[in-house]
Amino acid sequence: MLVAAAVCPAPPLLVPEVAAGAAAELDGARTACSDALAVLAASRPDLLVVAGPAADGHLGPYPQGSRGTFHGFGVEARVRLGEGEEGPRLLPAPLAVGAWLLDRAGWGAAPVEGLGVAEDATAGECLRTGRELAAREARVALLVMGDGSACRTLKAPGYLDERAAAFDAAAARALGAADTEALAALDPRLAAELQAAGRAPWQVLAGAAEGADLDGRLLYEDAPYGVGYFVAAWS
Repeated sequence: MLVAAAVCPAPPLLVPEVAAGAAAELDGARTACSDALAVLAASRPDLLVVAGPAADGHLGPYPQGSRGTFHGFGVEARVRLGEGEEGPRLLPAPLAVGAWLLDRAGWGAAPVEGLGVAEDATAGECLRTGRELAAREARVALLVMGDGSACRTLKAPGYLDERAAAFDAAAARALGAADTEALAALDPRLAAELQAAGRAPWQVLAGAAEGADLDGRLLYEDAPYGVGYFVAAWS
């Protein structure tokens, strides 16, 4: 059963070594992520699953001990998903950011695994995956990595799309209220057009939280680079 969840943005810029001189711009997001992870630790889970968007070839489970790197972003920073033997595959970037957040928080509350979720997975597939995760242990926690739209400004990665602000506002409301029905109703096609990579992981969360009666709090909401970033805690 799902007992807690934290929702965090997944830009590698959260890692100060990657952000370099711009690191201070996301200090608020980092603080909010730390607060959300504290909620996870306080829930005393038997298992923590870090779920985030992944491309083909990076899907499926990642065992504890899986490693990630930010070499592709110009730095040598390396991370590991908890203690354990190194897995055969490197973590996709969103899961590597999640591993960095856990390491920063000194996570040791429960075993931890990773799950790469296909960005084009249907809502039904995501909901089923979430239900399966919640059934794995008596007390399951989720760290859900993913961003909102990438089309909030002219300089955003996806340029300006007038629909982006409304999409992000709806996602923020759902995340802040732990509204599983609203998350499940997010349109995968619109999310893809707006480059909202968090849609599929958020819908995994919606499936996992069905019937759990969790309360939500939105701890952070901003779009500093034209990309919607949200931090929420469910407990």
